[in-house]
Amino acid sequence: MGIGMTKAQAEQFEAYHALLTDANARMNLTRVAEDASEAADRNYLDCIAVLAGDFPRVETAVDVGSGAGFPGIPLAIMLPRVRFTLIDALGKRVDFLRRVIDRLGLNAEALHLRAEDAARQPALRETFDLATARAVAPMNVLCEYLLPLVRPGGWALALKGPGLDEELIQAGGALRLLGGEARRVQPLAIPGRDWDHRAAWIAKTAPTPDKYPRRPGVAEKKPL
Repeated sequence: MGIGMTKAQAEQFEAYHALLTDANARMNLTRVAEDASEAADRNYLDCIAVLAGDFPRVETAVDVGSGAGFPGIPLAIMLPRVRFTLIDALGKRVDFLRRVIDRLGLNAEALHLRAEDAARQPALRETFDLATARAVAPMNVLCEYLLPLVRPGGWALALKGPGLDEELIQAGGALRLLGGEARRVQPLAIPGRDWDHRAAWIAKTAPTPDKYPRRPGVAEKKPL
């Protein structure tokens, strides 16, 4: 893949996989955990594949709807100088993320918040260089979760599948309202796999109006 990894980083991934496999037996965090080869490709390489392209220089990042830690934990392992904030709405998942962060010694924190509530906090709103999400929501909904957290000049990064092109078309109105602009779609190639996975890079071109995001749950029911 053309991505360099140190021995220490490889060991962090091993430790992460062990923690995830153990927790998954009790919490059902992810459908692919116990098979190491499948997990390596689908969970870990798929998350860091974005590093094989033109990755922007960032100092802070927020991972929205982090769940089992995708893509936030793999990216935090690979980008130790970037300060990551992982956000999830379910307390037990946040507890798991905090255990992983502590065990792996990551430059990260995990917060028990909904994305809409996070973006209403002055300490978080429009403060991040990068906001990421994987398998969280359609793009027209996801834009309302991510863009209010990104500073103007920063980026939103959505890891998606083959339907991304259509999702971006449907998200055109949301992007215009929220201060975003779709700049490029990056193929995410995993050696030996024929998955059609892609990443959408959204530039934050203007401040998000104060009325967004709307109340929790509204974006899902009434996408922009």
